[in-house]
Amino acid sequence: MKKLIVAIIYFQLTMGGINQSFAQPMDDIAERKIISQREILDYQPLREADIFWEKRIWRVIDVREKMNHTFIYPNDPFFSILQNAALNADITLYSTESDRFDFPLDSVEVRRLFYSTDTIEIHDPITYEFTLKVIENWINWEDVKRFRIKEAWFFDENTGSMNVRILGIAPLIDVTDENDNFRYEKPMFWVYYPEARPVLSKHKVFNPQNDAALISWEDLLEMRFFASTIYKQSNVRDLQLRHYLTGVDLLLEAEKIKQEIFNFEHDLWSY
Repeated sequence: MKKLIVAIIYFQLTMGGINQSFAQPMDDIAERKIISQREILDYQPLREADIFWEKRIWRVIDVREKMNHTFIYPNDPFFSILQNAALNADITLYSTESDRFDFPLDSVEVRRLFYSTDTIEIHDPITYEFTLKVIENWINWEDVKRFRIKEAWFFDENTGSMNVRILGIAPLIDVTDENDNFRYEKPMFWVYYPEARPVLSKHKVFNPQNDAALISWEDLLEMRFFASTIYKQSNVRDLQLRHYLTGVDLLLEAEKIKQEIFNFEHDLWSY
């Protein structure tokens, strides 16, 4: 009887230890709170009368370029940040029918953007019957290799300086045929960047030179620490450069547009 009582007490003690709250080890040398608690500053107020000159520019960021490898950091890739924020309703996604943020998507449409459905046959080893089951194939962040950026360059007469503000971000995904051959790429959705700034400011960017460097995605985009190529500027026919240029001429025209923006600001001043 005594052995039974001792066994019961031992069992209760050991089970009680299992049920106690488990303290998760901290995988760091200090608790990092600066990024998560950071509050972003609002843009400086801008009057319409102070906009002396403006040009809309569309760019493409290729994450396979060395400077853009931070976009595909496996622990926190940029696409996953946008995906999770959209699924949690922290940001609004807009249809790609227009890049002017005219058509917001509802929760059902947002969810359908991130997965495709497929039907498979399941065999029951007991009844030997086959049943059909619909499964969801979620998009892998590694499948998103490029992003579009829409921005506005403008000269502010109040401050006497050239400025740029990002308006939207759109991830691009490849479209393939039945044999997995590439056909074309298409934008998945548009994100209104000013609305996404608070979310992006809470996520740290990986710095290959210094793990302690506290820079968020909002910082990276505002400081323009990324490589990109211009594929469109505002024009009367709303054409992309590839619609009338190819090969080297396409790259040269993109560089020409970039240089024209620089020259415009430079020519406003006399030395």
